[in-house]
Amino acid sequence: MRIFNGFDDIKAAVGTEVGVSDWIEITQDRINKFAEATCDEQWIHVDQDRAKQELPGGRTIAHGLLSLSLAPMFIRSVIGLKGLKNTLNYGADRIRYLAPVPAGSRLRGRTSVAEIEDVPPNGLRVNYQLVIEIEGGQRPACVAELIALHIR
Repeated sequence: MRIFNGFDDIKAAVGTEVGVSDWIEITQDRINKFAEATCDEQWIHVDQDRAKQELPGGRTIAHGLLSLSLAPMFIRSVIGLKGLKNTLNYGADRIRYLAPVPAGSRLRGRTSVAEIEDVPPNGLRVNYQLVIEIEGGQRPACVAELIALHIR
């Protein structure tokens, strides 16, 4: 984990990769729980028998939004910013799902600091570039720019 000692410290990191998270397994149980929580129970996510017959690779695939929902965990696991009172999710830009994530795959997040802007009186808006990689995959599962508002 890379620890930044304040806003000036993280501002110096614009344009650089901050870190790469550990791998996390995307189990069928995780996919099923996400499907239930979001009411998105499309068969490609939850019907293992049908997936064996009809999907390339014979496995169900995770929701794209499931992969994206892991973004805060991926980012927090590689970045620490001292002196904060709070961090708010400000939004996301330029989200693309580039490869399916079969059940049983492992994902990790590669985080860079893309852009920073001061937000008076005591905030800093940081755009993080996140590449969600699939272990052994040729293409990332997802690329996204995530925006956080850090408040000191």
